[in-house]
Amino acid sequence: MKQRTIRLAATGTRVAIGAVVAAACALGVAAAAAAPLPEIRATPATTTVRPVPSDALLVCNGSFRVLGRDATQAGLMVSAATMSLRTDGDTDDTKAEPLEAPDAVGAAGTQAIVGAVKDRKVPLFSATESVQLSDEDASGFAAAPCREPSLSSWLVGGDVSTGASDIILLTNPGAVTATVDLDVYGDRRSASTVVVPAGTQLGVPLASVAAGSRTPVVHVSSSGAAVRASLQSTLVRTLDAVGIDLQDGISGAQTEQILLGVRSAPATEGDDTSGIVVRMLAPDQDAKATLRVRAAGSASVIDEYPVDLLAGSPSEVTLTGLKEGSYDIELSSNEPIVAGARQAVRAGDQQDLAWSLPSPELSSGATTMFSVPGGAPATLYLHNAESEPVTVALGGADERTVQLKPGGSAAVTVDAGGYTLEPSGRVNAAIGMLGANGSAAIASWPLWAGAATQQPIVVRP
Repeated sequence: MKQRTIRLAATGTRVAIGAVVAAACALGVAAAAAAPLPEIRATPATTTVRPVPSDALLVCNGSFRVLGRDATQAGLMVSAATMSLRTDGDTDDTKAEPLEAPDAVGAAGTQAIVGAVKDRKVPLFSATESVQLSDEDASGFAAAPCREPSLSSWLVGGDVSTGASDIILLTNPGAVTATVDLDVYGDRRSASTVVVPAGTQLGVPLASVAAGSRTPVVHVSSSGAAVRASLQSTLVRTLDAVGIDLQDGISGAQTEQILLGVRSAPATEGDDTSGIVVRMLAPDQDAKATLRVRAAGSASVIDEYPVDLLAGSPSEVTLTGLKEGSYDIELSSNEPIVAGARQAVRAGDQQDLAWSLPSPELSSGATTMFSVPGGAPATLYLHNAESEPVTVALGGADERTVQLKPGGSAAVTVDAGGYTLEPSGRVNAAIGMLGANGSAAIASWPLWAGAATQQPIVVRP
């Protein structure tokens, strides 16, 4: 009996101890569940690499071409004039290489300007072409910078209406042949292919690839070698020459873009070349776009237009009711689009036109070199893309500092010469030229960052 009692006591003790241990285990599991789990953190390995720069390359068009001067050969292209070339910057480290233009009678001046890398630095230089014509079939002023070649670009401001003689220039500065595809968006789609030999410029009449499209937009894509694509425009109404233009291609579609310093002329009855016309294209998807108009240098919105765009179908909006002056046009959309704006001026019985293109952002601290030609008074238009104040240091022909409020704009008069522009934050910039003293002249182009402004790249293995 005593042994049984001892065994019962021992059994009870073991049961009690087991209960205590079980409770402790439960509490431990609960505490572990409530406690934060251990973390393993690893900082990704990164390194900052500054790309080894290649030689800088600018392509200059040379001659301004016209069509129709030989009644027996309607498609014959003739040089109306060799454009004046202005170069600025580190030109001692550059070399001009002439290019052939075999399909234009009297063509000259087509060239590639090469800036060789020295001590891992690209020479900082720029070049701009300009021309003034006063012929019966071509009259007006045109100016544009020499540009780098690319594998893809968009030409927005084409015209194939009666009296328009637009020519697509394709310049291949490379050492191998380029195969260039021209994909036309308009009232009907069309496509064609042009083979451009090495070291050669060829002209393609826009009407030959975009016939029947009232508002053509052309996507230029190249394989084999990069080409510079640009568009020369000549417009005649009835028997009067009413303008010429030289416009570059834009790199691609975007959802946010701004056109700076677009000029509005007072409307004249019966004149369809006056006012501002904005052309837009959503290449791939239907898009809803909003167009906002501000007076140049002002933050106040004057007018706003909602625009529905069908994929692949160019659309135009005419800005009416604007007083004579310069305006900034902001475009935002839910899908990427390409855009441009046609502007026109008059002085007496003279007229001229030009297309304005979106200005890309110039990075903080990067130095951009640009040249302003003679021929008409010029204005530098600036826009602050930051939510903080930005300072823009302007050097070269006229050194000064420009202060921009958050989201603000400014218009700065500049003389002919070479300039450097260095912002403390992201900015957009463009040059506008406008005739004075009874001269009808207008030209416009954005400022693009050059090869010398290549930024470091952060590499994450």
